[in-house]
Amino acid sequence: MPRVVSVFFPTLATDRIRRADPSIPAERPLVVVARSGSKRWLSAVDQNAAMVGLHVGMAAAKAQALIQGLHMVDADPAADLAALERLTIWALSQYSPVVATDPPDGIVMDTEGADHLQGGEELMLSGLVNRFRARGLPARAVIADTWGAAFGLARSIGTETKVIPIGKTADAVARLPLSALRLSAETIVSLRTLGFKTVGELAATPRAPLSLRFGPEVGRRLDQMFGRIAEPIDPIRCPEIIEVHRAFAEPIGAAETIAKYVSRLVAALCLELQAKGLGVRRTDLIIHRVDNSIQALRAGTAKPVRDIAWLTKLLHDRIEKIDPGFGIEKLSLAATMVEPLNERQMVSGLVEAANVDVTSLIDVLGNRGTQRIYRLAPVASDVPERSVQRVSPVADEHGETWPIVWPRPVRLMDRPELIEVIALLPDHPPVSFTWRGKRRRVKRADGPERIFGEWWRRTSEWVAVRDYFTVEDETGERYWIYRSGDGVDAETGSHKWFLHGVFA
Repeated sequence: MPRVVSVFFPTLATDRIRRADPSIPAERPLVVVARSGSKRWLSAVDQNAAMVGLHVGMAAAKAQALIQGLHMVDADPAADLAALERLTIWALSQYSPVVATDPPDGIVMDTEGADHLQGGEELMLSGLVNRFRARGLPARAVIADTWGAAFGLARSIGTETKVIPIGKTADAVARLPLSALRLSAETIVSLRTLGFKTVGELAATPRAPLSLRFGPEVGRRLDQMFGRIAEPIDPIRCPEIIEVHRAFAEPIGAAETIAKYVSRLVAALCLELQAKGLGVRRTDLIIHRVDNSIQALRAGTAKPVRDIAWLTKLLHDRIEKIDPGFGIEKLSLAATMVEPLNERQMVSGLVEAANVDVTSLIDVLGNRGTQRIYRLAPVASDVPERSVQRVSPVADEHGETWPIVWPRPVRLMDRPELIEVIALLPDHPPVSFTWRGKRRRVKRADGPERIFGEWWRRTSEWVAVRDYFTVEDETGERYWIYRSGDGVDAETGSHKWFLHGVFA
């Protein structure tokens, strides 16, 4: 079952115009005006314009009369399409091998076989819209079983993301407005005149009278939305992508045959990469079936590689996920993410145990959907929770060195946990403390180690202080606890106690 993501950019045109002309005041309503003969209407409105009542389809003269100082720009469909293509190519390299533009304001991608690399469907959608929002481009994304359902829901939901479970498309789209069916404006107006308001009402109507009056388009859009007929996605390809193909006179379907030709495609792709001095970081295998549908598999690597045997193994491990259907007529292998890779001279017979390469293990785990693969590196910070950072497991950098005088626990809590403490202020260590419902009497203690807040990062840390103690209870367990504040001045902290780490 394919899984299709539709991404809708409600302010694509206006955001493009603002980026191109920063002199437009941010608080001023901005609209895009389209023309057809003497008729002029709003083809796009920004958030400021929408808040004052303007909407797509409104007559331009009416909008200008309602809002004084309205900034109006003529529509430029070619520039909008170019911006949409740039977003599509970016999504191709990051999220799915099968991505296409969905003009005028969206993109569509088939994420079957690729969502596991992003941690699952929910994490993939939230990460997608967050990355667009960080670049000043609001987006809404929906994943469903069909392109039609995802398209309609993305333009109707009030939230940023929505995941429609497999097989629940009919229930999800029943209450959508007729505009979600991608029909012409004239057809939608006529259907509303007949009394239809939602997709569910239209779907429950006998098909023959609708076809007689409106032709086959209404039935085709309904069938596409409910998955009764296929709607293949024609993926975008940019000239820079290195890609090799193999077409078959007779369709293939056996796993052994697929594996044989995948091996040959890998060899051909590595030759192309070697000629350009590149290594592949992300490889997409596109399967074109005889029923005009497309399936895609994505494999990633931690470092740029062009090792034929290793790339072949990564793809062979995923061949079992291929559904050949009635047969495969073409295979394509594309290097959608590449990096420079220079040949290195190897010393024969010398193997350094300290430099064991674990890249292969990382690749295998990553392509199985294991997302939490990282290495810890030090950071120049006195604040314990900021003194380490997660980096790529194959990153070359080793972090910043930072002198530590006092010992640190081997286990640091994700968040310091509040504890109840009996202690004399301001500088005495605890006599006892209660953590997770159990009271512990302190037998030995060392401290305090005073750590000041990083005032250059946050104004709230200008006078912040923590006093850390290493304590040992009667059973020999050693803990790292601290008091927020100096024990005298309330501005330095709440004077509450927290457990931050446990020693081995």
